[in-house]
Amino acid sequence: MRRLYRPALRHATTLIDLATGRGDSRAMVLTAALRAFPSIFHGAALRLMGKTIVLTLLLFALLAAALWAGFHALRLYFGWGGGESWGAYGEATATLLVMVAAGWLLFRATAMAVMGLFADDIIEAIEQEDYPHVTARPVGWARSLRFALASVGRTIGWNIVALPAYVLLLVTGIGTIGLFLALNAYLLGRDMADMVEPRHPALPPLSRSGRWLMGLVSALLFLVPVANLLAPIFSAAMAVHMLLGRKTKS
Repeated sequence: MRRLYRPALRHATTLIDLATGRGDSRAMVLTAALRAFPSIFHGAALRLMGKTIVLTLLLFALLAAALWAGFHALRLYFGWGGGESWGAYGEATATLLVMVAAGWLLFRATAMAVMGLFADDIIEAIEQEDYPHVTARPVGWARSLRFALASVGRTIGWNIVALPAYVLLLVTGIGTIGLFLALNAYLLGRDMADMVEPRHPALPPLSRSGRWLMGLVSALLFLVPVANLLAPIFSAAMAVHMLLGRKTKS
């Protein structure tokens, strides 16, 4: 597939450069996204996707169990429910509602954090296959853990701060989703840059506009059901091509 994809990629890259200007952030992001697509079918990417999905679902299952236990304890303590069956129904409903809200806010943060712990696997595979002449500096497990925790903290913190604005903008119809995309494009762009830039300290960092546009592509993908399962892997691959593709054109 990659062999068939490369000629089309070269033609698409040429058209993008002609339309937007070589070195333009829009051209760089479009080219990086095109380069990232075949990378998600790499063996290392598929293994990482499996780890990410399983661990993310496990974390959400643990959260659901903790919520149910908490609601159950509250019901028993305050004597709510009126009957065992109605009480159990209320616990299940409350848990479901909170999990839906948590999924909207936390799935992206959790998936990106989990993926960040193992991102070196896919990043190294792409670097070796598409940029074999580039020397990377391993970042190590400790740094990956710090990245994951910082990513989760930023995502939850900023989205909680923006929550009142999300609610107020509901009356506009599109304001909430617009603000959500703008904010999370910034957060995702930073996360994606943090995955790859420390591996190549000699290279200049990505521009702010490049980071934001890269994050916007990722944020949009996270909104699409099923495709959002591929979004963490696609985002990591796009970040590699965004950084290293400035020096190497294939």
